[in-house]
Amino acid sequence: MKKFYTCNCYFRDNIFLKEYKLHVRFVSERQFRTDYENILRSLGCVSESQFRDVLGKIHAEIERRQNHKLKSAERAATIKEIYTPLHQHVYHLQESFLAPEFLQLVKYCTSSNATVEGLMKLIQTEAAPRVFRFPMFQKEFCKDFIEELEHFEQSDAPKGRPNTMNNYGILLDELGFDESFITPLREVYLRPLTALLYSDCGGSCLDSHKAFVVKYAMREDLDLSYHYDNAEVTLNVSLGKDFTEGNLFFGDMRQVPLSETECAEVEHHVTEGLLHRGQHMHGALPISLGTRWNLIIWMRASRERNKLCPMCGKRPTLVESHGISDGFTMDPDDTSSNWSCSLT
Repeated sequence: MKKFYTCNCYFRDNIFLKEYKLHVRFVSERQFRTDYENILRSLGCVSESQFRDVLGKIHAEIERRQNHKLKSAERAATIKEIYTPLHQHVYHLQESFLAPEFLQLVKYCTSSNATVEGLMKLIQTEAAPRVFRFPMFQKEFCKDFIEELEHFEQSDAPKGRPNTMNNYGILLDELGFDESFITPLREVYLRPLTALLYSDCGGSCLDSHKAFVVKYAMREDLDLSYHYDNAEVTLNVSLGKDFTEGNLFFGDMRQVPLSETECAEVEHHVTEGLLHRGQHMHGALPISLGTRWNLIIWMRASRERNKLCPMCGKRPTLVESHGISDGFTMDPDDTSSNWSCSLT
């Protein structure tokens, strides 16, 4: 079994300042002032007290990241001990959960004569350039899954944030979904599709993931700012419940300046999955009514990210990671690797 690692950039790069909708990098206060003070002033951070408040949030986020692996493992152990599931069956992937149309796609992709052109005839919808939409789950499963998530949400069990941009949601590995649900979904059902659709960015060698659900509701998170994912390929499934508006939008790859990008709005219907490249810039428009749950799976290929970290765009400097990691490996058999490492 491969052991996965984290790039050192995780701790200080790509920190999201929600109030200013800005991603920043922090090495020192001097560097931060040089790089971002003028930008922040243009966004409304005009006083020294406001700037100090920003610095406080950055330091708190860095500390959270440094302690994340240990805290996550502690939460998972506590959840396993004290939480009683409402729907035990949803923790174990069954083919009956999956939409017939999705199973047809998988069956085609595993055939000996499968081609991208043939798969596209079955998918029918390219929602945006290289963004593919298809039925994913059965409605009954989505209903039971959401009931389980809400039951957990209302419990006294500890809960961690999915990422820096989403304040409401659940880390599925902490809840116990990884081994019996997410891993077989990625390996058995999703990888045949990604191997055809994204062979140029690791789709044929996805070997780890981070899976979570995000929640949008009135008086909570309503939308999601323009961003890219820490993934080679991302699956985003609309689970429900009832909500109005809240479509996704896609721009271009992260290397293309926003000024040169024309965004495309993409409808996201309940039970449907959207598959896209992790480095494809995207966001979510605000809902205007109701509650929306989405399943997100960031799928990672160590063969790709061992050469270039998708977050900092450099050769990764690796740190050993316990529990969840970011999909880098130190596999001596991987001759494609070309990076330096810094174990701590």
